[in-house]
Amino acid sequence: MKRKGGWLPLAAAGLGLFIAARQYVRRRKELELTGKVVLITGGSRGLGLALAEEFARRGCRLILCARNEAELEQAREKLAKLGAEVVVLPCDVSRREQVQDLVRQALELFGRIDVLVNNAGIITVGPLQVQTIADFEEALSIMFWGTVYTTMEVLPAMQERQSGHIVNITSIGGKASVPHLLPYSSAKFAQLGFSEGLQAEVARDGIHVLTVVPGLMRTGSHVNALFKGKHKVEYTMFSLLDTLPFTSISARRAAYLIVRATCKGQTELIISWQALLLAAFHGLFPGLTVGILGKVAALLPRTSGSSDEEERKPGKESSSALSSSFLTTLGQQAAREYNQQGTAVSG
Repeated sequence: MKRKGGWLPLAAAGLGLFIAARQYVRRRKELELTGKVVLITGGSRGLGLALAEEFARRGCRLILCARNEAELEQAREKLAKLGAEVVVLPCDVSRREQVQDLVRQALELFGRIDVLVNNAGIITVGPLQVQTIADFEEALSIMFWGTVYTTMEVLPAMQERQSGHIVNITSIGGKASVPHLLPYSSAKFAQLGFSEGLQAEVARDGIHVLTVVPGLMRTGSHVNALFKGKHKVEYTMFSLLDTLPFTSISARRAAYLIVRATCKGQTELIISWQALLLAAFHGLFPGLTVGILGKVAALLPRTSGSSDEEERKPGKESSSALSSSFLTTLGQQAAREYNQQGTAVSG
């Protein structure tokens, strides 16, 4: 007489073998970073520097670019203490000729670029009434065109090798436009669209494109963000949201997740539960989401029409008692750790 249920142990064993085999294949397919050449734009501070540290821990050779030479040198010295091989090259990614020189120098030094991280950015906070066409043009030139320029320069060599990874740091503001961040969100929407379309175009060439969609991160960036309108009020709200532990994620954790997703060949990474929730809600109920954001915008400070409110001021010049209080301790620590104490020049 046959034992009833005798197939259950066999099925369980088969399932276990299948899972183990799948995990083994996935590990075999993961990118081994040791010795890989990584180019990071906006790499002198903030998330760019946190990513450089994470790649350095994994044995990568690094090329960092940014506009501020002094901050680049500070970043190089910090990374050198980790034993990293680092080259820093000044570059304004909004200038195509400078990007061409950057990639040419990188290829001359290392012979190839295995991973490109498009991280350079700028953020101007304030109501639409004080935002100018120049603010929109600057945001697009750095975050959209800067991404396009670097990508188009590294692509030919990657396509020839049939391998390469491109990591585009977009934003949840590129999925749902956030009030008082319209130039930033506009540029991030464009960058995100380019990144997703790029993945579809180059996948057949053996190139992986990762679109990173972060929420708020404690990178210390609030110190160098630019503010218009009621400067102190705008900065206080921004710095609190950007640094409180229940509204933001640590830069080191974000960098770890991004590098891990790069190694796994993921196509999208949304960072933080808040960003996941907003992206999902906007995808299902776009009209309702815009309506809710409209209610939020109505609560934010309006301009008084003063000419002073049209001036852009960095966060460090817009501080208040609340923005400098114990509530922003984590953000202040991040600013010191990630090289945000220098001049207010976008990465």
